[in-house]
Amino acid sequence: MADEENLRHTRKRESVFVTVGTTEFDRLIDIFAQLETFQVLEEKGFTRVTLQTGRGKVAPLSGQVGDVTVQHFRYKSSIREDISSADLVISHAGAGSCLETLGAGKPLLVVINRDLMGNHQLELAKQLYQDGHIYYCDCGSLLQTLQEIDIDNLKPLTKGDPFKFGAFLDNKMGFS
Repeated sequence: MADEENLRHTRKRESVFVTVGTTEFDRLIDIFAQLETFQVLEEKGFTRVTLQTGRGKVAPLSGQVGDVTVQHFRYKSSIREDISSADLVISHAGAGSCLETLGAGKPLLVVINRDLMGNHQLELAKQLYQDGHIYYCDCGSLLQTLQEIDIDNLKPLTKGDPFKFGAFLDNKMGFS
């Protein structure tokens, strides 16, 4: 058990995937147009960043930024491969992006878009954080959060068992 614990804390981190989904979240992408962001990622041991920028107008840095290789794209038919190859996903708080990342068993840092009306994203992020599955922040605290988090402490999201719901209904209806 101790060996497993040591392995978990010495696991090499390389790749970060940032996604804004189909939206425009220029405040998040703008953070990746700043050298300081890549310095923080380098300090955490990351060497590659891939950004999915959506409809945004801000151009992130690309190419070689210090010791970090950066690439970006607007859209793909699927980001499943980007998520599965990442050691950390930084995402807007869209339910689809969060659940796809957690379903892939990847550490997730959710960045809340405070510019949205009726911010349902904050509610989702708070609940997933309280359950120990994610970290969350807003654009103003992203760099500080990146410096402070320990992604090895996140709990995986367990998949539901559809048969339990059926058994529950059977029991309630008096069939079992």
